[in-house]
Parts: sequence; structure tokens; C-alpha cells
Amino acid sequence: MEIHAEATDALYLCGMEQYDVVVIGSGPGGYVAAIRAAQLGKKTALVEKYSSLGGTCLNVGCIPSKALLDSSEHYHQAKAQFAEHGIGVGELSLDFGQMIARKAGVVSQTVAGIEFLMKKNNIDVHTGHGSFIDPHTIAVQPATGDPIHIGAANVIIATGSKPASLPFITIDKKRVITSTEALSLPKQPKSMVIIGGGVIGLELGSVYARIGTEVHVVEYLDTIIPTMDRTMGKELMKSMKKLGVKFHLSHGVKEVTATSRSVTVKADNKKGEEVTWKADYCLVSVGRKPYTEGLGLDKAGITTDDRGRVAVDSNLRTAVPHIYAIGDVVRGAMLAHKAEEEGVLAAEVIAGEHPHIDYNLIPNVVYTWPEVASVGQTEEQLKADGKTYKTGSFPFKASGRARASMDTDGLVKVLADAETDEILGVHICGPRAADMIAEAVVAMEYRATAEDISRMSHAHPTFTEALKEAALAATDDRALHV
Repeated sequence: MEIHAEATDALYLCGMEQYDVVVIGSGPGGYVAAIRAAQLGKKTALVEKYSSLGGTCLNVGCIPSKALLDSSEHYHQAKAQFAEHGIGVGELSLDFGQMIARKAGVVSQTVAGIEFLMKKNNIDVHTGHGSFIDPHTIAVQPATGDPIHIGAANVIIATGSKPASLPFITIDKKRVITSTEALSLPKQPKSMVIIGGGVIGLELGSVYARIGTEVHVVEYLDTIIPTMDRTMGKELMKSMKKLGVKFHLSHGVKEVTATSRSVTVKADNKKGEEVTWKADYCLVSVGRKPYTEGLGLDKAGITTDDRGRVAVDSNLRTAVPHIYAIGDVVRGAMLAHKAEEEGVLAAEVIAGEHPHIDYNLIPNVVYTWPEVASVGQTEEQLKADGKTYKTGSFPFKASGRARASMDTDGLVKVLADAETDEILGVHICGPRAADMIAEAVVAMEYRATAEDISRMSHAHPTFTEALKEAALAATDDRALHV
């Protein structure tokens, strides 16, 4: 029963719909949490602000970016590699509009899949902005009309994140853009300056570089993908330079100005000298921040930390025991699969089960080409912790499978405990790294040693042989094919 705002408290408290679990936010964490709660027999509702389910990841993040990455890689291969394969394509052309349209089609199909899953699992979907009235009551304000109120025995906050910016930059969404706008530009840009050498900036930068856009990446630090092993950043930068991407490390951006037709970016290099770039677009990609605006956390008795994150315990409970928070609004990496794991954990805790997440074993992936994937500790982290370790690596240029596919950039790096040989981290820059990392996750989940992987039979010829060879190198410096 829908109860309008003008109804008395007594009326709506008696008449409003009551749920065992209400999930606010329908991103990967939210909708998976809702499904798991429903599977466990809980009466479940999902509250989503926008008309399209799936959150950032499905609509303006993971899925559309991968669609564009795939399209641009096809074009790049046709332009740069087909002739060597003996394939002639005549006069190559690019229909940028069709590329964007295909991306939109992939998104709509995936969103429809989420809608199906909600119906299949008997989850009530309430469309509108959700906010707390009190710890057990959620108001849902649709785009038009009066709000409704729903009651919740348990609440899971899964509102995700939004692009961050710098204080002196005005994002007009026309020339100074975020990743959202970069996924739906009206036409192919001739030039683009990307502020930030992290995952999102590099993925979108590679999309546009492949199709002929002049791309400049401006990074404040002295490395790209700074959260990953430094070796990976060096390898990826080598590959992206081959695409024509120009990197400007140790540069501090200080000014971004836009006109109706172009944008100008000014920065100071490490010598303190001013550098200026003029381009069609400036993509601001300096990270993301938790999205909790208008959620009414204060009415629920919940506060956030200095980074806007909701504090939770090991079971993802907030300070209010029946309210949970997952995904980008809590500590840890902002990854869709991390949010999914947390969504499952929260639902299972509510159901009285005892789940567990090992955050050290959540893989991280950059979907450039070559891809970059990692799990566990980086070499820099091991050094900082004073851990004695050994390392083994194997280059893809020594892999027969990689040569056959003309994918010889990058390497596999295995870090293992110096005494026990237990694998502490695996880092891959190369073809199919995103898929290959799963083997490393499984191995580390069962506390395998480098020698364990080296003794496993890997099919030949495959890219995964490179992991075996790197494990052999880490075991006793006995890689077979280098």
C-alpha cells in the first residue's frame, strides 16, 4: 500500500509495506545483495534512484567501457595487424556513431537482464530517491509524484560512488568531462587530455588512442596505476606509448579552462616549469568518492568518515546493528566484484550465516590491451612490511601462444615467501590477464606455493603457460623457456 507524505504517522506506520531487507542502490553490490537475500527466504525490496537498474557499473562504467574497449581494439587490429595476418580490408573506416550505438545496445540488454532477475527472485523494485526517515523507515521519492514509505527490518546501503574532481576544476560535462560523458561523445575527438593515470583514465585513453585521437595523460605521481605493482605500470606504459599515448608524469595540474570548442590545461612539471595543452576535451579521472548525498544518514544514526565513507565492522554492520553498508561507500577498493562479495556477505549475515571475505584475494584488473591484473601483495608492499620474498617473472615475448597471436607485450610476475614458498602476489601485464588472474586467486585461496603452480600441467600452447614459467622462476630460478 502506497502511503503519501500527507498521511499521518500512525496511518503510514500501520499501512506501509514491510520488508525483511531493503537494499538502497541497484549496482553490482546492491542487486546481488537483493538476490542473495531473496534466495535465503527474505522478503526483499530494492530502491533505485534512476529508471535504469545496474548502477554506475552497468550503465556508465564497467560494461559500456568494455564495449568501447572491444570495438576500438578490433579497429586497431584491423589497422595495425591485419596486413601481417594476410588479411586485406580495403579502405578502413570508422563509424564512431555506430560504435557508441552498439555500446548502448549492450547496456540495455544487460539492464534488461537485471530486471529479469528481480522478477525471477520476487524482489520488489521501488524507483525513486531513497532516504532514511528513521532507522527502520525508508522514504522513496520518485521523479514525479508523492513519496512512499517502506519499512525495513534490515537495510543494506549500496549507493556506490561518483566521479571525484579537483577543487579548481569546473566540470561542465561539455568540454571538461567525466568518464560518464566520455562514453557517449557526439563525435570522435581529435585530441584529449586526461587528468589522472589510474584505471578509468587509462582504459578510456586507450579507447580513443586506438581510433586515432591524440591522447595526453597527465599524472601527479611518478607512475601510472599507482595502486598496482610498479612493474605493471612500467609495462603498461611501454605498450600504451606504442599507441601514441603521451605520458606526463610528476605533473601537477593547476588550471583547466574551457570554451565552447576546446579546453586548455595548465600544469607544472617536476622542475616547476609550466606546461600547457589544448585539446577538444579534458577528461577528469582523479578517482571516485562515495555517494551518500541526500540519504538521510543522520536520521538513521549513521555518520561518515573524513573521506565520506560509512564505517562498518567485519560483518559490514554500521553503528546501527540492523543497517549494513557495502561497496564503494565503505573502505577498500572500489571494484564491482568486491561490492558483489560484500552484498552476499551482508545478506548471509542477516540470515544468520557466518560468511567471510579475504580482501587480500580480491583481484584488480585494468582492461587496456594488454590487460593488467593482480592479486595479493605488491613488491612495494612486501618491502615496506619488511617481508623476505623471492620473485620470478616470465615475458610474453617468450611464449609461443603470444607470438602466434601477436600479443607479446608484458610479463607475469610471481612473488613468493622466501622461506615457505607460499605465493604472496601475482601480477600480470599481458593478453587475457583478466582471465588468467583467476588461477592465481584459486592458488592463493588454498595457500599454494610457487612450486605447486609449477608442477601443474598447463595446456600448450596457452597464455597461462607464462604463469607456470614465472612460478618456476620464483621456485628456484628454473624457468624452462627463457
